[in-house]
Amino acid sequence: MTTPPVLSLALPSDTGRVLSIQSHTVQGYVGNKSAVFPLQLLGYDVDPVNSVQFSNHTGYPTFKGQVLNGEQLWDLIEGLEANDLLFYTHVLTGYIGSVSFLDTILKVINKLRTINPNLTYVCDPVMGDEGKLYVPEELVHVYREKVVPLASMLTPNQFEAEKLTGLRINSEEDGREACAILHAAGPSKVVITSIIIGGILLLIGSHQKGKGLKPEQFKIEIHKIPAYFTGTGDLMTALLLGWSNKYPDNLDKAAELAVSTLQALLRRTLDDYKRAGYDPTSSSLEIRLIQSQGEIRKPNVELKAERYS
Repeated sequence: MTTPPVLSLALPSDTGRVLSIQSHTVQGYVGNKSAVFPLQLLGYDVDPVNSVQFSNHTGYPTFKGQVLNGEQLWDLIEGLEANDLLFYTHVLTGYIGSVSFLDTILKVINKLRTINPNLTYVCDPVMGDEGKLYVPEELVHVYREKVVPLASMLTPNQFEAEKLTGLRINSEEDGREACAILHAAGPSKVVITSIIIGGILLLIGSHQKGKGLKPEQFKIEIHKIPAYFTGTGDLMTALLLGWSNKYPDNLDKAAELAVSTLQALLRRTLDDYKRAGYDPTSSSLEIRLIQSQGEIRKPNVELKAERYS
C-alpha cells in the first residue's frame, strides 16, 4: 500500500499552510489555543507545535505541565522532513521562554526557507509589557540581532518596540520612527499593536513595499475596555497574519479587520462575565473565542485606519 497524499500539500488552499510554534493550555485560550482556531476559520491549514503544554495559563494560582526544549522541537522538524511534509507558506511564533529554544526556531526558519524561499515569518516578539520584562534579558539581544532580520511581519507592543529599537516612544511620531527602524533591520510589515499616547490607545502600522521606499503608515484609535484579558496578543497576531495574507497590499485594511474582531470578542467576553455575576475588573479574563466565530469570519469594521501623509 502506498501512503496517501497529504491533501493540504497536494491540493493547497488559496490561503496557505501555517506552522504555529506557541504555548498550549489544556483549559483556556492562550498561545496556540488562541491562534489556531481563528486561522482555521479564515481558511488556513495550521500545524501547531506546542512549545509548552500546561494545565492552564500561568495567571492561575498553580499550573502543571511540560516544556518542549530545542532538541525536541528539532526532532519534530526532522520527523516532518523525513516524510516530505516540510512545505509551509507561513510560520507564526509567540512567547518563547529561552535562548536555546529561540535559536532552534531560527534554525527552523532557515530550514523551511530552503524548501520555500517565499516563506512568510510572522513574529510576535513577546518580551514584556508596561515597562516590565518577563523573559530573560539575553532574549532581547537575540530578538534584536537574529530574529528581526528574518521576520516578514513583526507585531510588538509599545514596550517591545522600544526594547527592539532603543527608541523611547512618547508620541505618534516616535511610533512611526520605531517602525522605520525595524523596517531597516528586516521586516517589511510592522504593527505596533498597542501604544498609549496621552491616555489614548492606538495601533500604529507600517508597510514598506520595497527596500528604500517610504513606508505606508497608519493608525487606528482603539476603544479601551476596562478589563484585563489573556490570549489577546496571540489572537491579534494570528488575525493580522490571516487578513494581511488575504490583503497583501493593504495592511491598514487587514489591521481594521483584526482590530474589529478583537474588539467584538472582548465586548462579548466582558458581557458574559457580567451575566455570570462576576466582577470583570477583579482578575484576568479568559476570552470567549468559540462564541465569537461570526466576528472572526466576518468582522463588522467599526474602527477605521487613518493614513499618515
